Amino acid sequence: MPVTQQERRLSSHAKPQTPSSSTDQRGVSTISVHAGEARQKPVDSITDPVVMASTFTFENTQSIIDFIEQDQKRGEYGRYGTPGEQVVEKKLAALEGAEEGILFSSGMAAFVGLLNAKLNSGDEIIFFDECYHRSREYCRKHLSRFGVVTREVKTGDYDAMEAAINSNTRMLVSESPTNPHLSVIDLQKFADVGKRNNVDTVIDATLATPFNLQPIQAGVDYVMHSATKYLGGHNDLLAGVVLGKKEKLADVRNLRGIMGAINSPHNCYLLERGLKTFSLRMQQHNRNGQAVAEFLDGHPRVEKVYYPGLPSHPGHETAAAQMRGFGGLVTFEVKDADWRATADIVDAANIFRIAPSLGGVESLIEQPLVMSYFTCTPEERKSFGISDNMIRIACGIEDSQDLIADLDQALGQ
Repeated sequence: MPVTQQERRLSSHAKPQTPSSSTDQRGVSTISVHAGEARQKPVDSITDPVVMASTFTFENTQSIIDFIEQDQKRGEYGRYGTPGEQVVEKKLAALEGAEEGILFSSGMAAFVGLLNAKLNSGDEIIFFDECYHRSREYCRKHLSRFGVVTREVKTGDYDAMEAAINSNTRMLVSESPTNPHLSVIDLQKFADVGKRNNVDTVIDATLATPFNLQPIQAGVDYVMHSATKYLGGHNDLLAGVVLGKKEKLADVRNLRGIMGAINSPHNCYLLERGLKTFSLRMQQHNRNGQAVAEFLDGHPRVEKVYYPGLPSHPGHETAAAQMRGFGGLVTFEVKDADWRATADIVDAANIFRIAPSLGGVESLIEQPLVMSYFTCTPEERKSFGISDNMIRIACGIEDSQDLIADLDQALGQ
C-alpha cells in the first residue's frame, strides 16, 4: 500500500523516545498489549480474569500480619485496589514512561485527587488560561473555600507564569495541546520554570496521549489523562489516571483509598482491552486529524483552523519537535456565520455524531458555544476564546476520505 504525502509528513516529525519505565524498553504496540500482565494468568486464560470481588479473604491471622509487615501486593478491600486495576496501572505507567500510575473513576477525579493530596490552606496554584474550564472551576469555586489561591496567566507565557510564582506557590498546571484551541506548550520550558522555583508541574496530556507526547521525559512531575478518551478508545467507559514518581504519588494513592474514586472490575477490564489496540488506533486518529485539518484549511467556507499539524498553527514548530503526531481533535471557525448558521452545519453532518468528548473510534462533532458554554454570558465566552462560529470535531478511526466528504457536504449546505 503506497505511503501518502500526509503519512510521509507525519513520519518526518521528531518522534518521542520509546516509553521507558525502569523495566520496559519495548515499542508502543508491544507495551500496549503486554505491559503489566503476568505471562501466565491465574486460570491460564490469555486475558486477565475479571475479579468481581469487593473484599478479599485471608487464610488466618498470621496472613494478615504478613500482608501488613511485608507490604504484600494482594487484594484486601476493593477501595484500595483490585487485581485488574493493578494491571491497568502498570500498563499505563509503562506507556507513559512513569514509575507509577494511579487509576481514578474519571479524569476530573484524578485531577481533584492530585490537588487535594498536595495542596493545603494558604497554598497557591497557577494555571495557563486555556486549561479545561472544569479544572479551573474546581480550583476557583471549591479549593478556594479551603484557602487555596488560584492564579491564571496567558497560555504559553512562561515569563508571566514565573513572575506569578511566590513563596506559597506549590503547583503549575497546563494542558498540551489545550482544548479546544490546541495550543502547544513547550514542555522543556514549562518544566524548567517549575524546577528553577522548586514548584511541581502538572501536564494534562489527554489530547496528546502517551503515543504522541512524553511530558515526564521533559522533566514534568505529574502527567494526567482522561482515560475516557483515547486510552479507553471506545466511548464506553469513564476513567482517569495520574502518573509520576512512586514516592511523590504515595499520598495521592492513600487519599484515593479514602475518597473511593475507583473503577469497577468490569471498567478496568474494558480499559485494559481498549489499551490493547491503543497504538493502532492512535495512528489512524493522527492520520484522520491531519487529513481533515488540511482539507478544512483550504475550504472557502472556513475562516480559521486550529490544529498543531498545520504549518500555519503558531505552535507547529514546537509540536513537530516534541510530538509523534497531532491527534484527532480539530477545531475550526466558519466564515461569516452566526451561531445558528454554524449549528446548521453541525446538524448536517452524517458520519460525525453530535456529542461531547473525544478519542473514541466514532467521529464526533459539536458547537462549543452550545455544548459547553451555552449558559455563559457573551463576555464570559469571549474570555474563554469561544466564538459563535466555532466547531470542534473529534476524528475517530473511519476512513479519512469519508470524513472529508461528510464535512464537505455539511459545509455546502
